[in-house]
Amino acid sequence: MIPYGKHQVDQEDLDAVIDVLENQFLTQGQQVPAFEAALKDYCGAAHAVAVNSGTSALHIACLALGVAEGDLVWTSPNSFVASANCARYCGAQIDFVDIDPITRNLSVEALTQKLAKAKQANRLPKAIVVVHFAGMSCDMRAISALTAPLGIVLIEDASHGLGGRYLNKAIGSCQFSDACVLSFHPVKSITTAEGGTVLTNSASLAEKLRLFASHGITRAADLMDSESEGPWYYQQIALGYNYRLSDLHAALGISQLRRLDSFIAKRRELVQIYCDKLAGLPLVLPMESSDSAWHLFTVELRQHDRAEIFARLQQAGIGVNVHYIPIHLQPYYRQLGFGPGDFPCAEAYYQNALTLPLYPGLSADNQRYVIDTLVSILG
Repeated sequence: MIPYGKHQVDQEDLDAVIDVLENQFLTQGQQVPAFEAALKDYCGAAHAVAVNSGTSALHIACLALGVAEGDLVWTSPNSFVASANCARYCGAQIDFVDIDPITRNLSVEALTQKLAKAKQANRLPKAIVVVHFAGMSCDMRAISALTAPLGIVLIEDASHGLGGRYLNKAIGSCQFSDACVLSFHPVKSITTAEGGTVLTNSASLAEKLRLFASHGITRAADLMDSESEGPWYYQQIALGYNYRLSDLHAALGISQLRRLDSFIAKRRELVQIYCDKLAGLPLVLPMESSDSAWHLFTVELRQHDRAEIFARLQQAGIGVNVHYIPIHLQPYYRQLGFGPGDFPCAEAYYQNALTLPLYPGLSADNQRYVIDTLVSILG
């Protein structure tokens, strides 16, 4: 089976992990700080806080930015459920902004209209989780221009975006946001097996992020409410979580990050081949972009039944997938009052969406087989 996504690990990655196992601390050693430093340098942000998953990163970003019970958070319905769940973890209410049918990202036009209605109703969101779907950045400058005057905080969910760029800066620079979240799940741009990071340019926010990621515990004397009793001493000053990343995971991340640019270059090369070879088929191809990290290559069927095509491709040994079932159609969110027809662009996209295999290790022969199979089925 040719998977839709796959990690790529080489001997240097294995050696980095083995070195930690044999010679270093497994947790709270030197690898996590080194990984954080490498990430902030790559992305151009002032601070990076590494955690054990992208979901954990979203959660502490919401917590550190003050999202709490009674608040309202907006996000895109075209994402994995974690983009909305993070607000619910904090006790906040959730709502969605429909997508642009071309970019499949949050629609600036829909956001403009929704903000106007929310302002009139005196029910503006505390925060917006802006999802960079498939690796292409949303129009952050336009979104920031709309939200900054209203005091709305912006969290970039760049779980798909590491290695991509926006306005000549790396995704993750936080040029137009308060925080940016990365994911290192095995199918992402790089992997730590499981892991995530929050990037920010705010020192005070980074301090809060670290507290929430590590039980709310500090050893910093200036944060304690009394004098330290000795080098062993710590205080819990907030209710935090055990979201720390291990040094094993961080060592793998450091090694992977060295090859990130080559990974992205290969993804872009494969995307160009797909776009060239599939252009004549009854498909809606993704918007071409030289800046996207190309985490996913998603097409939309124009006239064929998606379930039938999905099954035939699976039977042919091609591990296609679908990204995403709109969050608001999940049973949990339906119980909150959402339902079909609420966000028609996201729903229309989902009805015909199909994710084709895309990862740096996808061979020319395997990609050709995917293309030839699609041509024979759809041509």
